[in-house]
Amino acid sequence: MDVLHQRCAALDIGKKDLKACVRTPSPSGRRSRRQEIRTFATTTNTLLELRDWLVAEQVTLVVMEATSDYVRREGA
Repeated sequence: MDVLHQRCAALDIGKKDLKACVRTPSPSGRRSRRQEIRTFATTTNTLLELRDWLVAEQVTLVVMEATSDYVRREGA
């Protein structure tokens, strides 16, 4: 069984900023999608703006890709 998430977001996180793409049903209701992309700095206040935007868009699923090494390895 396939699961379709009606309201989802994808984040591409870098050191200086992140790109966020939100996909929601189109207002026309013709099985099409509306897509909006925004760029956010990685400061606390702008990340709170990102959160507010995702909540306002009623996003239920977020996926992310980090383009830098964020994992600290032991012995490295």
